[in-house]
Amino acid sequence: MTASPVFIFDLGKVLVDFDYSIAARKIAARSDKSPQDLHAFLGASPLLVDYESGRLTRQAFYEAICEAIHFRGDLAEFGGYFADIFSEMPGTIALHAELRQRGFKTYIFSNTNDLAIEHVRRNFPFFANFDGYIYSYEVGAMKPETAIYEAMEKMCGRRGADLIYIDDRSENITAGAARGWRIILHESSEKTRKALAKFDAL
Repeated sequence: MTASPVFIFDLGKVLVDFDYSIAARKIAARSDKSPQDLHAFLGASPLLVDYESGRLTRQAFYEAICEAIHFRGDLAEFGGYFADIFSEMPGTIALHAELRQRGFKTYIFSNTNDLAIEHVRRNFPFFANFDGYIYSYEVGAMKPETAIYEAMEKMCGRRGADLIYIDDRSENITAGAARGWRIILHESSEKTRKALAKFDAL
């Protein structure tokens, strides 16, 4: 008897949308940078990658940001601004709910940080309904690095075609495909639904 596949979901731009310009406006109001300059800084600085790779703690990330932009608030204020950038993507959330109703196991697989995860867990009830979670900051590696894919395989106890992986970034699903995972490049909930139907999942 063939085992049912498990479903691996990226988080950002798949289940929740995000916009760092929201954080940039709020943080800039308490710093020496304009929102535009701060948004550009967050995109170009290695600090966020270091934070989401687990090389910087929350405290160290906050202190480095304060030094770079002269932010005048405390860590709690900064964390609230930095993490409040998400909105639900109802179409994909509904797809996930259908998979759960059909009895499939599902997992979150995300390049992210602890501030973001705490915010999403607190504000979006759908997030509790997964069998497991792999986060880059905990693993110490970011997609498409090999170690984080190995961590997912270890967590779910499955390999190769037993995993169906949904992500919006082509380099990430390419790395999954190289391990034999079945892949879906997420562009819209409608396209992802059609792809899942081809796998007889919906």
